[in-house]
Amino acid sequence: MTLQQLRYLCRLVDCGLNISQAARTLHTSQPGVSRYLHLLEDELGLQLFVRDKKRIVGLTPAAQAIVAVCRRMVSDADNLEHIAKDYRAGDAGDLTVATFHTHARYTLPPVIERFTRRYPRVRLRLRQGYLSQIAHWVKNGEADLFVATAPSEPVPELVLLPCHELHRVILTPPGHPLLGRRRVALEDVAAYPVMTYDYESAARSQVMRAFHKKHLSPNVVVRATDADVMKTYVQRGVGIAIVAHTAYDRRQDSGLRAIDARHLFESSTVHIGLRRNAYLSNHMMHFIELVAPRLRRAQIESAVNSRAP
Repeated sequence: MTLQQLRYLCRLVDCGLNISQAARTLHTSQPGVSRYLHLLEDELGLQLFVRDKKRIVGLTPAAQAIVAVCRRMVSDADNLEHIAKDYRAGDAGDLTVATFHTHARYTLPPVIERFTRRYPRVRLRLRQGYLSQIAHWVKNGEADLFVATAPSEPVPELVLLPCHELHRVILTPPGHPLLGRRRVALEDVAAYPVMTYDYESAARSQVMRAFHKKHLSPNVVVRATDADVMKTYVQRGVGIAIVAHTAYDRRQDSGLRAIDARHLFESSTVHIGLRRNAYLSNHMMHFIELVAPRLRRAQIESAVNSRAP
């Protein structure tokens, strides 16, 4: 058997047993994936898949045990490549960080400034997306780590390291009636046109859940993927915006006012997400320590090398 066969098996499982989707993500043909999987079954002398005619509809009990071992073998092989590449490159290399727009725009700039001074030869890529996307990218090796809130469903292949808390603020134009209230209530907020994050954002779900608990239906006039867009429309008087507190800077956002809303909406914990058993290069470790200074190297390595629950 070959490492490529094991990699194809893992990717097929990650793609929900959809061979055409697995072939696309592997940049190969559907018949090529099928051929490698048939060869793997022949070499193991086991049936790995439950089939309905020619369509794969499930894994056999043997395959479920085999996939867990395959993942470790593929991960170890990838780590060998990373170690060799790391030593050949010295202080050079690549680092792909998956994150939300809010973190890329407001939280990470000072981190990246310090990181690039220390590792000027590392090619850093910021890949922005929704939570479901960035967790998928890290899980499948398309990104090295993510900086984001935790996925809504546990992902056994990932390790989450807590960094800091994120709470909400309400952005208004100067002179808005809400600014005169001693303690703003959700009923007060719902009385005005509201802007918040797009449907696929976990932050939007959190905000709307708070309103629904109070049996309130706010008039959401604008949904956007990032806070910069919402801030523009607040300044134009379209409505008020509920955003992460890191998106507001008193000096830069002089045309806006912010109301602390942590008593209205749940806070979120921002995590660094890593693949379990991933190899941690020196520059990746340095980046993690810049994002979360309280985390120690031994603590990070212990978490990454721990077994899935």
